[in-house]
Amino acid sequence: QVQLVESGGGLVQAGGSLRLSCAASARTLSYYRVAWFRRAPGKKREFVATIDGSGITGNHADSVKGRFTISRDNAKNTVYLQMNSLTPEDTAVYYCAANPSGPDYSTAESYSYWGQGTQVTVSL
Repeated sequence: QVQLVESGGGLVQAGGSLRLSCAASARTLSYYRVAWFRRAPGKKREFVATIDGSGITGNHADSVKGRFTISRDNAKNTVYLQMNSLTPEDTAVYYCAANPSGPDYSTAESYSYWGQGTQVTVSL
C-alpha cells in the first residue's frame, strides 16, 4: 500500500505560479508511474500530467502544455507539478495518483493509489 499526500496548493493571482508536491510513504515510489489529475467544481476529473518511474518521460495535457511541468525526485519519494501562468480556469482540487493498471495513463480509473487532494484557486 502506498500513501500519497499532496501539498502546495493555495490562492494565487492569475499569471502567478505554484508548485505542488506529492509525497509518498513508500520508498518504492520510483517503481510507479505517477500522474496529476484535477477536478474543478461541477466538472469531471481531468488528466493533467504523468511521469514514468525513472522521471525521464513526462506527458502533459494539451490544456496545460507549456505552462505546467511534472517532475520527480525519487530520492525524496516526491513528485512535483510546477504550474506557471495560472488562469482562473486552473482552479480545481489537484490529486496525485500512482500505479496505473493499464496502458492509458490518462484514465483516472486505472490508478490504484490516490492522495486526498490539494486546492488550487486562481483569482483574477
